[in-house]
Amino acid sequence: MSDMTFERMIQQMTPTIYESLKQAVSLRKWPDGRRLTEEQTELCLEAVMRYEVEHKVPESERIGFVGKSTCGSDKNDDEDSITWVN
Repeated sequence: MSDMTFERMIQQMTPTIYESLKQAVSLRKWPDGRRLTEEQTELCLEAVMRYEVEHKVPESERIGFVGKSTCGSDKNDDEDSITWVN
């Protein structure tokens, strides 16, 4: 696929198509149940990522987002804790 055609496709992509591609990448399957090939997965993932940038999707809603986690030493005193007992 030429880069110009791919760019045009991203610009014309609807939110419905974006959600469908996002789900296909997550499940590695098309909506009809057929498995995505490796090449299809890569192209869909690239399309989803470029759509998210083009349409300014918030970072926390983007595919592959992993929220910040705190490590044990940063715990607040008011948090519940779990104690493991053997």
